[in-house]
Amino acid sequence: MSVSTSVPVRERTLSGGMILILAIACGMTVANLYYNQPLLADIARSFHSTPQRVGIVSMSTQIGYAIGMLVFVPLADIRERRRLISTLLIAVAILLIGVANAQTVLWLDIASFAVGFTTVVPQVIIPMVAHLANPGQRGKIIGTVMSGLLIGILLARTVAGYIGSLVGWRGMYWIAAVMMLVLFVVLRFCLPKDVPSSKLRYVQLIKSIGVLIVGQRTLREASFIGAMFFGAFSVFWTTLAFLLEEAPFHYGSQIAGLFGLVGVVGAMVAPIAGRLADKLPAKWIVGLAGSITLVAFVCFGFLGHTLWGLILGVILLDMGVQGAQILNQTRIYSLIPEARSRLNTVYMVSAFVGGAIGSSLGSTAWALWGWSGVSIAGGSMVAAGGIVWGLHRARDQSM
Repeated sequence: MSVSTSVPVRERTLSGGMILILAIACGMTVANLYYNQPLLADIARSFHSTPQRVGIVSMSTQIGYAIGMLVFVPLADIRERRRLISTLLIAVAILLIGVANAQTVLWLDIASFAVGFTTVVPQVIIPMVAHLANPGQRGKIIGTVMSGLLIGILLARTVAGYIGSLVGWRGMYWIAAVMMLVLFVVLRFCLPKDVPSSKLRYVQLIKSIGVLIVGQRTLREASFIGAMFFGAFSVFWTTLAFLLEEAPFHYGSQIAGLFGLVGVVGAMVAPIAGRLADKLPAKWIVGLAGSITLVAFVCFGFLGHTLWGLILGVILLDMGVQGAQILNQTRIYSLIPEARSRLNTVYMVSAFVGGAIGSSLGSTAWALWGWSGVSIAGGSMVAAGGIVWGLHRARDQSM
């Protein structure tokens, strides 16, 4: 049940310019998932709703993304990638306009789900990059492209907070729709045509995902850890805007968004993590990344009501979570090269299911127990991932 693309081995190379374009494309598209987080307080006011209720908007976006990956990303193993990417970009542009015109919170939930469902272009691009990269540089190149994606995640909050303060949250989504149309034009002309040669049918492809999950222990471990770490990441970012609105801060959406700039410092670890994965066993470095993430939530719990404590925690959080993600993806891409899109599907669906759980858990913890509850919820998810990592390393040592 192997799959190979039409790109010959001798042509598997990526120019620096193409790597940059793909990194920017990943960042621009994934940003659609995160524009709502610094704007949740503004959205709640516009619909006269509660923080807990509008937290479902963020959760819906991430659930949509997880399901979209399960539906669309495996197609990259059997369909021409440039056409698939182009179709998805047009679809998400239309759906972003739907978000901008939402008249009720339920409408916003549904439209946000649909945006997440179609914002899966980065998860089509990244396995393609892994396929085209030379094996000795795969971790480095994946890390570079992923740094674009991770910076997009973080800057989305900064951009949304700033634009939301100027033209409102609806204006942010109109601008996002235009950006997707521009990206469609750029990628349509820049991406090479890539036609996979697989004869598998779609149903067979989906069934093979189950075979991968059952047969690949490393995939199961990495996916669970990714889900817990990204869930903790979402616990924090879903609730930050609510914390900053209260004493002692009294900040609006613009300042909440600026914390994304702080997170970029931590996200810059992505290329470094990729280089380490080319030289050292990634399974061990994941443990270090998890420790850094856990320290971040300790900072939030004890120092989260001070500005410098939040800044330190954000840097550590993004450093740990993004580093772990690069390392885990490098691990799974080396398992079965001809099934990288499906391996990536399993990993990223797991991560964003964890993210959706984290968003819901974070908004619930905030409503019931305030910032202390948020810190405990996030730290608990990291600890769960760390326990699984430790059990698997202990098993490795005993074998």
